[in-house]
Amino acid sequence: MIFQNPVINQLIDSWLAEDIGRGDLSSAALPTSRVEALWVAKQDGTFCGGELVKLVFNRLDNSIKVNLLIKEGETFISNQILLEIEGPSKSLIAAERTALNIAMHLSGIATQTSLFVSELKGTGVKLADTRKTTPGLRILEKYAVRCGGGINHRLGLDDTAMLKENHLAWAMSMKEAVKETRKVAPWPSKIIIEAETSDQATEAVINGADGILLDEFEPLVLHELVPKLRELAASRSNSGGNGQIILEASGVDPKDLKTYADTGIDLISSSAPITRSHWVDFSMRFKEAN
Repeated sequence: MIFQNPVINQLIDSWLAEDIGRGDLSSAALPTSRVEALWVAKQDGTFCGGELVKLVFNRLDNSIKVNLLIKEGETFISNQILLEIEGPSKSLIAAERTALNIAMHLSGIATQTSLFVSELKGTGVKLADTRKTTPGLRILEKYAVRCGGGINHRLGLDDTAMLKENHLAWAMSMKEAVKETRKVAPWPSKIIIEAETSDQATEAVINGADGILLDEFEPLVLHELVPKLRELAASRSNSGGNGQIILEASGVDPKDLKTYADTGIDLISSSAPITRSHWVDFSMRFKEAN
């Protein structure tokens, strides 16, 4: 479970320290009694971050009780109540902004992802994220992509080798780059090669790449290229190699998702679910005493 990672607690501690600093000066105006509040959505969207919200509040004060009224990845509408919260007034106020900020950010990513994924519905093509994430928040932003229905690409440089433009420019050759990478990569690891031309894509298959990232190819070109690459990959099995190949398109304008999905690719990788997302607006409102 992502939220059992000790790194998450370290993140939360740093967030709370950033906001609270030497102490909440406004707390002097508050009584010591326990109070109740609601979180209300101020627009439509897809929810993400409920368990994280619990952790934020409980990291500050473990007597706070958070009752989630919505699940991760569920859609909500404007004015919908998302959760109920109860605890000491001083504690609720102190953790309020930190909890709201991260939930609004992650829900924004989940919402944007969901919109893109809906464009691909029925095509069999998956939408994957990239490493274009906010430093320190990658694990959470990628989690939000999953909540929105997308899939995760590599988390970091250590789980899959991707040989991109600079690698290929500075290596002796593509063949040598793949060879040297195979020597050091654990056996489950894959090698993906970024291709900017049809010739590069063909060379990548010949040299045993497990996946080809087809960067900024026009759909018409992919319609012709994709079957050729699959046929070439299949021929590798006749010589004892791997006949499977994963073909992904990148550099795709989100408005063209369906057009690219029709080219026969397996997935579309895009930074847009994260980099083009907007925060969803939530507010915490006091609950009237009975």
